[in-house]
Amino acid sequence: MKVIVQEQAFDPYKETSAYEREHVPVGKHGAVVTFVGTMRDFNDGHDVTTMYLEHYPNMTERHIEQVCQEALDKWDVDDALVLHRYGEMTIGDPIVLVAVWSAHRAHAFDACRYIINYLKERAPFWKRESTQAGEQRWVEHNTEDPGVNSQGAKQRSA
Repeated sequence: MKVIVQEQAFDPYKETSAYEREHVPVGKHGAVVTFVGTMRDFNDGHDVTTMYLEHYPNMTERHIEQVCQEALDKWDVDDALVLHRYGEMTIGDPIVLVAVWSAHRAHAFDACRYIINYLKERAPFWKRESTQAGEQRWVEHNTEDPGVNSQGAKQRSA
């Protein structure tokens, strides 16, 4: 398992490939599920031009490592990689990569969803968005997954 929080831009597909070549034994997994989150140009009804993410170094990594370990303990997962940016981002930039390797796809999908939901809902990151009008605002809440919460429980739709 590896967690990286960095300011530099990254290519999520190259990072997944490189990690798999170096850390995941060939033939030991039948599935790799990846999630790539990118910056979009809108949020909460506002047009957004840039975003700045802040975090507490070391503490943020420890929190993410803990949730990754929970996923490895909860599902039959071989390995996981999380790469998350902080700092200034523009529209279309990859912000986060979650990759999970498992013998079977169901475990990989469930563990990947668990990790990304934690990152979206509870991870210690703070977002400041800039709009086309030049105003800056702190994001007060994150988007929850309408299908499953970060604890892995399915939510019912009304």
